[in-house]
Amino acid sequence: MKLGSSMQPPAGLGAGRRFFLVGYLPTYAAVFFLALLFWAGARGWHSPVGGRLSFSRAWATAAALGVGETVLLVLGVTLLAVLLAPLQTSLVRLLEGAWPAQAHWVRARQLRRKRSWERRAALPAVVVLPPGTPGSGPPPTPAVPPDVVQRAGVAGTELRRRYPLRDHLVRPTALGNALAAAEDTAGRAFGYDAVVAWPRLYPLLGEQTRTVVDDRRDTVDAAARTAVTTAVTAVAAGVVLMRTGWWLALALVPLLVSWVAYRGAVQAALAYGESVHVAFDLHRFALLEALGGRRPDAPEDERKTAEAWCDLWRQGVPLPAAFRYTAHQDQGTTGGQGQP
Repeated sequence: MKLGSSMQPPAGLGAGRRFFLVGYLPTYAAVFFLALLFWAGARGWHSPVGGRLSFSRAWATAAALGVGETVLLVLGVTLLAVLLAPLQTSLVRLLEGAWPAQAHWVRARQLRRKRSWERRAALPAVVVLPPGTPGSGPPPTPAVPPDVVQRAGVAGTELRRRYPLRDHLVRPTALGNALAAAEDTAGRAFGYDAVVAWPRLYPLLGEQTRTVVDDRRDTVDAAARTAVTTAVTAVAAGVVLMRTGWWLALALVPLLVSWVAYRGAVQAALAYGESVHVAFDLHRFALLEALGGRRPDAPEDERKTAEAWCDLWRQGVPLPAAFRYTAHQDQGTTGGQGQP
C-alpha cells in the first residue's frame, strides 16, 4: 500500500474540504516530519547510529509500510485531528493575542504601528488665504497635490483593514487586529455591531457570498492551525534532534513554515474581513426582512433600526415601543422586525 494513500482521511470520519485543510493536513505533516526524523535515527535520548542521520533509511522505511501500518497511521492522524478540532477557536484566539496582561508591551508595539498608519493617512494641514487678503498673492493652487491625496487614501484604507477604529480594541498581534478591524467596522456605517449581527446575518447569505466567506474563513483557520502545529513540531523536533549535532538545524524547517503560515493567516484575515464587509453591503436588508420588517426609507432610519436590534441582541434592551412589524413575511422566515 502506498504511503501517499494516507493523505486521504477515512471517508466516514468527516473528510470534508474544511476538515482536510484545517485539521487533517497540518496534523499529517507534523506527524510525518517527526516520524521521518525518527526513522532516520534521531532519538533524542541517545546519538544516532554512526553519528549521523540516514534519510535513505528513513525513505526506505516509509516505502515499506504495509497496509496495516498505513491504516494505523491514517486512523491515528485522523483521531488526533478530530480531538484537536474543538480547540480551533482557542488556537486562533492565541494567535490573535489572548495573552496574559503582563504582555501589554506587545500591544503597545501594535499601537505604535497604528499611529504610523494614521500619520500616513493624514493630509498635511494647509492654510489657504482668501482672495484679497494681504500677502495672499495669486489665486491659490490646489492645497494638496493629487499624488499626496492618493497615498493618504491608500494608507487610510489599509489602516481601516488592519486596525480597529477604537484604540482599546487594538490587540497584540497583526492577526488579532485584522480580525478585530472586521468586527469593529463591518456594517458599522449602517448601524450594525458585527459581533452580534453576524451570527444572524450569516444564515441568510446568498450562495455565492457564502461560498466566498466560507472559503476565506477556511483559509484563515488552515493557516492558523498550520502555524501553531508547526511551531509545536519545531519544539518536538528540537528535542528529538538534541543529540544529532548540526542536524539540530532541521528544527528550523517547521519553525520557518510556522512563520510563513502566520503571515499567510494575516493576509487571509484581511481578505476574510473584506468578505464580511461585502456580506453586510449586499445582504443586510435580507436580515431586516427575515426579522419581519420592511426596508427602511432612509439611511438614518436604517441606522436607528439596526442599532435598536443590536442593543437587543447585545444587552437585552427591549425594542422601542414605537416599533411596528409588517404583516407580510417572506416564506421560510420567522420572527419580526420593526421600524421606529
